[in-house]
Amino acid sequence: MKRRDIVTFEEAAAYLTEIPRFTSKHTLEETRAQLHRLGDPDRALRIIHVAGTNGKGSVCAYLGALLEEAGKSVCVFTSPHLVDIRERFLLRGRMVGKEAFLGAFLQVYRSLDWEALERGEGYHPTFFEYLFLMAMLLFAEDGPDYCILETGLGGRLDATNAVSGKELCVITRIGLDHVEYLGHTVKEIAAEKAGILQPGVPLVYADTDPEASRVFLRKVEELGIKCGSVSKKDYTFSGFQNKSIDFSLHTRYYGYIRLRLSTIARYQMENASLAVCAAQELLGEGMTLSGIQGGLARCRWQGRMEEVLPDVYVDGAHNEDGIRAFLDTVSGDGARGGRLLLFGAAADKDYPRMADQIAASGLFEKAALVRLQSARSASLEQLERAFARHGEDSAPGLSYALYDSAAEGFAALLGERARGKRLYVAGSLYLVGEIKELLEHDQF
Repeated sequence: MKRRDIVTFEEAAAYLTEIPRFTSKHTLEETRAQLHRLGDPDRALRIIHVAGTNGKGSVCAYLGALLEEAGKSVCVFTSPHLVDIRERFLLRGRMVGKEAFLGAFLQVYRSLDWEALERGEGYHPTFFEYLFLMAMLLFAEDGPDYCILETGLGGRLDATNAVSGKELCVITRIGLDHVEYLGHTVKEIAAEKAGILQPGVPLVYADTDPEASRVFLRKVEELGIKCGSVSKKDYTFSGFQNKSIDFSLHTRYYGYIRLRLSTIARYQMENASLAVCAAQELLGEGMTLSGIQGGLARCRWQGRMEEVLPDVYVDGAHNEDGIRAFLDTVSGDGARGGRLLLFGAAADKDYPRMADQIAASGLFEKAALVRLQSARSASLEQLERAFARHGEDSAPGLSYALYDSAAEGFAALLGERARGKRLYVAGSLYLVGEIKELLEHDQF
């Protein structure tokens, strides 16, 4: 590996995308050592660490909005990005600028032992590790009141778990995803997520699976830390209002309160409720009733049941639990003219099970199956096999067509869409990103 002269944002971004070709994941000790070489930027930050299977990014967004509504400054590190790699770094509500991005990139780049790397030795961070290190530098320079970190994969061995200390840990809904890395049971996956917990650091978690909750509570008892939780009994759906959700939530200081979310995604009630619980753990009564209501109402999170054109919604559901939540929202959308679906998935996801759920729902009259631009994409042949089991002779039946790209499938469905029909995009955040990028370039 040879050192390059990198002087622009575009060159830095291109270099980062090439990293998976020449490095592999490192130990937390190696990541901590690199943080130390960079001056231990994490030690200056009050860190909120968020792990889980589904909902992590949404909880980060809602929690950030709540803290900002309470007058706190917040930086947020999330993944993946949809269109621009800089989306992963939010500084006080704004995406990091290209100049600051390049500056942080070069700080990491120049800290590496290039003599060793050129001999085929030494440490070079992976793509995600590199971005995490950049986040710590960017956030330490900004100096916010709070820093929210979303884990990339798992928890215990995730690069973000290399930070020296935390203010609060949050664990969202647990499900079966990334089983090849995290374990094949909810219990095993929950144990990996619980690896973010530290002595003296409270936990707030989604109490959605009894087995996962038992894992968390055992770890809480072992560490002797405080914990709070949110379950379905704590919130109640009230109804849709002009493409928003009204619901009530039981809170620590104000009892039951009425809230509104600027989304039609019913699953966001759980994520928003978890964020409220976390904000109250951090700020106590400093998280006021008006602050809760205002913070949630103004929060927008890309790619989660987001309306990108009139009656066209994109959703990042990419595993069994995510598709279940997606279908729950679609079933209550009130659409009377029928529904169409654009679907693509990564090959390492359980797309056959997702296809089963979609077909069994009976919610869509037609699906366009597409290949993603990502090298991780499931092939059209794989997707066709998954959906072929649900042809017109089966109940409820689902017709489908194959397209070589998301652009082709999207254009075909837009052309077929009559007035009153709704078009949904789901199966992968990569797919959502492709559609949003096409729309940004006015290709539809």
